[in-house]
Amino acid sequence: MAVTRDRNEADGKAGIVVNNSDPLKNIRVVLARTSHPGNIGAAARALKTMGLSELALVNPRQFPHAEADARSTGAIDVLARARICASLAEALEGCVLAVAASGRHRELRHETLTVREAAREVLAQAASHPVAIVFGNETAGLTSEEAANCQLWAHIPADPGYGSLNVAAAVQIFAYELRMGLSIAATPPAQEFAPATIGQVELLREHFERTMRATGFLDPANSKRLLRLLRRLLARNRFEVDEVNILRGFLKSVDELLRK
Repeated sequence: MAVTRDRNEADGKAGIVVNNSDPLKNIRVVLARTSHPGNIGAAARALKTMGLSELALVNPRQFPHAEADARSTGAIDVLARARICASLAEALEGCVLAVAASGRHRELRHETLTVREAAREVLAQAASHPVAIVFGNETAGLTSEEAANCQLWAHIPADPGYGSLNVAAAVQIFAYELRMGLSIAATPPAQEFAPATIGQVELLREHFERTMRATGFLDPANSKRLLRLLRRLLARNRFEVDEVNILRGFLKSVDELLRK
């Protein structure tokens, strides 16, 4: 079935419009490096059955594709609106929270929640801001670098002897928990301060890196681990916009002193 894909070419951005009446409309599901187009279609179907509709695809191997259309069944409209992104950063643009859907343990220690616990966190933020849930490749899941862009990690508590799930099935479970969580969620308290977006925190991280290099604090020959820890430190904190501005203002003053 031939469909026209909406790439949001007019503004090139996601997460700008916030739906204040339905938090599910503010939740973006991101599929990174999906290799099988059928899984994209099945994930779209899983989203629509639970009232979600925002899908972003990071470097899919094959999309658009006839098998994706076929597996989507009645969710061809979700595929038609899917955004194809060149990077995870692009897919997360505008979001204030990203959750890495993964059952693997890595050296980057993040807070790990069950899918049900994560759903509560996601819905609380989605009441007023765009948020994202990120799923990795079918074979290897999310890379450490991809997961490090997320503030929370969430796993599906499956049988420890065989916890492997198809990516579309995992999407369905997350979508179900979000819908169930919405049905019992209390009205979230009004937020006094605006949370920083993932993009704003990434600019802060880049500013820290530039300043640390300029001061000599960061050894160019041995910087990989420190930069990884810096990314983790920033990702684990829920920054407000004012907090990001304070830190960047301080870094700017350091930069100015170094130029004198």
